Amino acid sequence: MVLNPVISKLSGKLVVLASASPRRLEILSNAGLRFEVVPSWFKETLDKGLFKAPHEYAVETAKQKALEVARRMPFKHLKTPDIVIGADTIVTVDGMILEKPADKDDAYRMLSSLSGKEHSVFTGVALVLCHEKENEVDYQLIEFYEETKVKFADLSDNMLWEYINSGEPMDKAGGYGIQALGGMLVEYVYGDFLNVVGFPLNHFCKQLDLIYNQCASSSDQESTSVQLIHIGAQTTSVLTQPPPNLQAKSTHSPSSPAKHNPTLTSSLNSSAGPLQEVKKNGSESEANGRSWTLVNSLSKHTEDREGLLRDSDNTTVPPVTSRGQVIELNVMEQEDSEPKTEDLQRIIDLMDGFKASKALFTASKMCVFDLLQSRPGLDAVQVAGEIKASVKGTECLLEACVSLGLLRSRERTCQKPAFENTDLATHFLLTDAACSLRGYIQRCDDTMWPLFSHLESAVREGASQRERASGKTSNDMIQDTHNSSQEVKLRFMNAMHSIAKVTGKAVATAFDLSRFKTACDLGGCTGAMAYEFTKAHPGLSVTVFDLPAVVEMSERFHPLHKDNRVSFVAGDFFKDELPKADLYILARVLHDLPEEKVHILLSKIADSCTPGCGLLLSEIFLDEDRGGPRRCLLQSLSMSEGRQRSATEYGLLLKSHGFITAHVRHTDSLLDAMLCIKA
Repeated sequence: MVLNPVISKLSGKLVVLASASPRRLEILSNAGLRFEVVPSWFKETLDKGLFKAPHEYAVETAKQKALEVARRMPFKHLKTPDIVIGADTIVTVDGMILEKPADKDDAYRMLSSLSGKEHSVFTGVALVLCHEKENEVDYQLIEFYEETKVKFADLSDNMLWEYINSGEPMDKAGGYGIQALGGMLVEYVYGDFLNVVGFPLNHFCKQLDLIYNQCASSSDQESTSVQLIHIGAQTTSVLTQPPPNLQAKSTHSPSSPAKHNPTLTSSLNSSAGPLQEVKKNGSESEANGRSWTLVNSLSKHTEDREGLLRDSDNTTVPPVTSRGQVIELNVMEQEDSEPKTEDLQRIIDLMDGFKASKALFTASKMCVFDLLQSRPGLDAVQVAGEIKASVKGTECLLEACVSLGLLRSRERTCQKPAFENTDLATHFLLTDAACSLRGYIQRCDDTMWPLFSHLESAVREGASQRERASGKTSNDMIQDTHNSSQEVKLRFMNAMHSIAKVTGKAVATAFDLSRFKTACDLGGCTGAMAYEFTKAHPGLSVTVFDLPAVVEMSERFHPLHKDNRVSFVAGDFFKDELPKADLYILARVLHDLPEEKVHILLSKIADSCTPGCGLLLSEIFLDEDRGGPRRCLLQSLSMSEGRQRSATEYGLLLKSHGFITAHVRHTDSLLDAMLCIKA
């Protein structure tokens, strides 16, 4: 067996798997390899559109995973690995890359696209060899990938959903596990079966044999090696490939799976950052201060390039070629430049962000903005007297609000500075402002601030920290919900009312709704959103459907001049029959619901709709690459039972309930909108 002589070479070495995949762990353990598992922190958010071929994406992801662990371990684990193994498995069909499904609907979309077709499974593998010398660590990178062809049978919807409901697809590339129940979907496999499971063991073993056995017995010129040549402020990294007789044979053809030869490189793409020269006994900050910027000069290499390179022992290295057994030359220039001022300021702003939030919350809670609106020009002593606070504390708070653009101060001769509201405060922070956010600010202070103070626990556990934040058990919290005072309920409604008033107009005017005559705003709370819809569409009447306690108290929030086209009906949209309407409105509802309740609600809406009825969904839509918007991603850290989705994901979700997306609008307000029609 190829691996037997390799095991002895790895004896006493620290081998690390940069993956928490139980499949990869099992495959490598069964092969007799002894290793530690250190899951990578690299976020798999590379832009797939930047890669010419699917395997390049898999290899790059594997490389970033392995490099992240290799660079982190000397600092966080206080030990340097000898070899780090990174891997990423993807499924491709019809030019699309399929990774792990986000939810059941996504799994259905993936598996439907594979039904009756042959597809490719690629696993990219990156091996990072760490060479420790003189309190520094040099990294050698070896990349390769494996392709296996898999053919699915024609699958009925019943079979697909039965498999999806088993739960197996959710953590597997392409939405299936061939080694378990997913094997029932497969007609044939052409190539390495374990590659489909998650790791190309055969190809991996050959690479280990190449590195630790054959290369060790070859000449320096023929072996795979990395030599760092220090020339002043520059370091040249020369990497050489083994000669043809040491390479694994390629069997690639259009109709066959391929075992692809590795590429050895020390270049990193821009998302990884610079390759670091790591000081073994130094601090993390020292290592980051001595980073290397890599410039890949492979594009300059030609087969007829003249001249020779010399390594540190002055031995001749063959010319670099761009094909076959290549030698890649990478020039690394040490970067000692100071950080940009704007970058430093951005980091400081992020560090101080929580202080700015609390200053806003505190000034709002103490009614500073309402006071200065009624009596502009007060000084710190006068404000302190009105809000019953210390002069020193009030002065610090007022000056902080000036720095945040919420207040302005003006000097007075021989007197203390006078303070007044800025337009920002006048528009959003006054209790009676048309677009007041004071109710929502109070909720952020009372509820979200304590919740986010336990963010580390939330991230570690992947669960809401409401019990820790409140100091109560879940049973106590449920009891409190039933017995909560009218004041608590009103605070919640006030928060929802303020957000609806600010966002309602943008949502109501996002689409031409003239075809609809009746609408039902599900969970419409105080009716603020409903009133915006009737203002924007004269021919539309809206029914607000919410819990009895909410409907009972909603009168406190009605405008002075009520619109008779807005009515209220009490009920529970999970249990009770929904009011009949041409258009159903769901604003800021789905993102907070667990998956099961999302489908219950959408099923009820679908059952109430006839063909041609509409569903207007309003949420913060994630960018398709999940890179923003920031408010949406930060909101997800509350770890509610729900989840944030992109417009495409919402469209697929609604499609599974019979709705076709007609229009999507990213508004300039806090919420986006999507209009879907019942098929």
